[in-house]
Amino acid sequence: MIYGYARVSTSDQKTDLQILALQEAGCESIFVETASGADRRRPELTKCLAKLQSGDVLVVWKLDRLGRSLSHLVAILDDLSSRGVQFRAITQGIETGTSTGRLVSHILGALAEFERELIKERTREGIKAAKGRGQKMGRRYAMNQEQIRQARRLMDEGHSASYVSGIFKVSRATLFNSFQRLKEDEIPKPKEEGRDARTVDMFDGRTDKER
Repeated sequence: MIYGYARVSTSDQKTDLQILALQEAGCESIFVETASGADRRRPELTKCLAKLQSGDVLVVWKLDRLGRSLSHLVAILDDLSSRGVQFRAITQGIETGTSTGRLVSHILGALAEFERELIKERTREGIKAAKGRGQKMGRRYAMNQEQIRQARRLMDEGHSASYVSGIFKVSRATLFNSFQRLKEDEIPKPKEEGRDARTVDMFDGRTDKER
């Protein structure tokens, strides 16, 4: 059986030309969709691909009607080939049932691999350049260096770890993990939870007991 798939990006566009071309190509069943080429959610395409069986043919007006990217297009073509389904793109004259069509399919696969390698290379170069500028990579820390030093001073003054972690809105574990980012001789010793109640908070002037 010959199936057709037609797609437009917006409701303002018409599928008439595509449908006519698919009908002339002998399509017995045509799936029509309105969705952006970059949209992963294309229910009509999903239904169409699920219908295809060995010996069937899938026809599209142009290659860009089918895949949202080169790698996505190649993935679909590989899947069709593995299931014994032939593919045709009318305007480009591509037909996987011919030797020329199979060659084009292989070329598309090579181009997709080339595209993936370029993306990887650009990513690596971007990371290297960012590191060269002194930019930190990875997840941002909960506390910056100045906040860690302030927290250290508070604990040196006798404030408890629970009190200091509350000031900076982090857990006790995060607080002590942050201290590890300072030099070893700068790491404060944890104070007992029951510190002198007369110690005054530098931020609002109240003691722990007054809280």
